[in-house]
Amino acid sequence: MSTRGVQFLLAAAVLLLPACSFSEDTLWPSLAGESPKGAMKQAAQSGQGAPASGQAGGGASAPQAAGQSVIITQNPPPLGSTDFQPTGVTPGQATGTFVGQKVNELREELKRLQASISNHNGQLQGLRGKIVANSQRYHGTIAAVNARLQVGTTPGNPILVQQFNSAQSDLDRIAADITEMNVLASRISNNSTMSSFLLESAKASFAVSGAVDEDHRQLAILEDEVSRTDVLIARLLKEVSDDVRRQTNYVATERANLNIVSAAIRTGEIFGGSLVHKALASATAGRNATLAARPTDTTGKRPLVVIRFDRAKVPYQQALYHAVSRVIERRPDAIFDLVAVAPASGGTARVALNSNKARRHAEEVLRALIEMGLPPARVAVSAKTMSSAKTNEVHVYLR
Repeated sequence: MSTRGVQFLLAAAVLLLPACSFSEDTLWPSLAGESPKGAMKQAAQSGQGAPASGQAGGGASAPQAAGQSVIITQNPPPLGSTDFQPTGVTPGQATGTFVGQKVNELREELKRLQASISNHNGQLQGLRGKIVANSQRYHGTIAAVNARLQVGTTPGNPILVQQFNSAQSDLDRIAADITEMNVLASRISNNSTMSSFLLESAKASFAVSGAVDEDHRQLAILEDEVSRTDVLIARLLKEVSDDVRRQTNYVATERANLNIVSAAIRTGEIFGGSLVHKALASATAGRNATLAARPTDTTGKRPLVVIRFDRAKVPYQQALYHAVSRVIERRPDAIFDLVAVAPASGGTARVALNSNKARRHAEEVLRALIEMGLPPARVAVSAKTMSSAKTNEVHVYLR
């Protein structure tokens, strides 16, 4: 069966499922190298033409079927837009008193603090500009890769590999910018400590004896300006911290998307968004994570997907992605059992040989699921022999 035929049957099976429930005993079609006549007949009776079976060559092939998933990268989160410029320090005049001298010292400290804030603000605006430029270049490159994959291309196309490496470099640059922004946040935090010290010193100076009225007037002005500077630093620190948090999450998400883009480039056809974003974190999923490491008994259960390795290079990845993706959309905490199935006939030596091959196929399928973004803790791997099996198979069950 061609890959497109498998996609059609899987999509049809998903649409027949109830909207608000999911049955673990739903029988999904096998992913084999040969096309079942019954499925082709059913497709013809439903008015659907036979799916195209041509392989993508060196150039672009025909566009994929409507409804095909597209690798969509999320839009970069918005960066803060505030320009944090201190209002300046009001000059004063010497009064010749000890308090007047203290006011002058605090005023000079405030000037240095505001100069530091202006410097940090300039660094922040520069980092924001770099992140925007790198994000735009990254998304432009990924869009070009997606467009080429959407119409089909050769597996491991070197042009796409080069574009992928360029996109990865852009994402690394964004991550480096975020690191610089995180260092900047630490420096701003030091400014906040200094601002608090100046504010307490200004307040304490009111209680020092030997001051004249002019000293207290200048102290009041200084206290107000330190307070405004303290508020400015707090706002600056909050905005930088928010930028760091949002951009860090964004880069982590895009790294997961790049994993599946890499898998799509290797196969020459598009998959979809990373499964890790569909597998939403929940308390139930957290409790089941440890259970996923231990296989469960699948006797009597119907497999979600059957992949028959009856020939070399069975193109199962696209259909496997769609099947698992549809399940996770309905059950975000879903856990899967991956079973390597070997024929039980042919003698002890033949059974042992087939069992080893089946395990290797199961490991290959597991790697494909992980590349698609499915957390490894959500998959349990086991092996068994079946007298009804004619060739090595990998069964995927929904737990």
